Amino acid sequence: MADPWTEYLAAARQLDGVRRAAATAAVEQARAVEAAREELVRVHARLAPQQARLRGLGVPSISLTPTPPELTEAARSMVGGPAAVLTALRVALGVVDAAEATLATRGPLRPSAWPPRLRNLLVYGPLALLVPLAQLVIFLVAGTGAVSVAALVVGVPMPAVTFAVGWVAVGRFFPAAAGERLDRTPRLGALTCLVPAVATTAGLMLAMLGG
Repeated sequence: MADPWTEYLAAARQLDGVRRAAATAAVEQARAVEAAREELVRVHARLAPQQARLRGLGVPSISLTPTPPELTEAARSMVGGPAAVLTALRVALGVVDAAEATLATRGPLRPSAWPPRLRNLLVYGPLALLVPLAQLVIFLVAGTGAVSVAALVVGVPMPAVTFAVGWVAVGRFFPAAAGERLDRTPRLGALTCLVPAVATTAGLMLAMLGG
């Protein structure tokens, strides 16, 4: 039969081991809670300006609000305690970083993020004005002579040429992403290239006839 004193010492050592383990677990849990709070502040600080920016881009508020299934999935991650919450928050921070990188590459100041019509006007517009401006300069310099008439004749097929160049340039400047189809807005491009040429030709012809 074991000595009562020996049994007492064994029980005391066992209780001390339990106490130490509980104290260690409490310290680790407190650290995890504090780390989770800090991570939550970081995530919130990153999300707030992103949400404001997305609203400024026209994203409806309902699209920025978690759905019930998403809330349920988030609640499940809380069951594992502070350590699980900290892990989930770090994953969320990684998602925030990825979203921020996406917004940076497709921000409103980049033409590639603009609507196709407005974006393509950056290509078709300058090309459509090149020949009419050259014809005007020639007319102002040469007057109603043969050089101006030749410039008008040469300019007749140029809208088709500038449209073809613009068609190719849109594909070069704004290539479509994988699996997407590039919208070159051909009607808008044709009108953009045709209208300045027709208006300039008509105006110069009237000026020549009047001269």
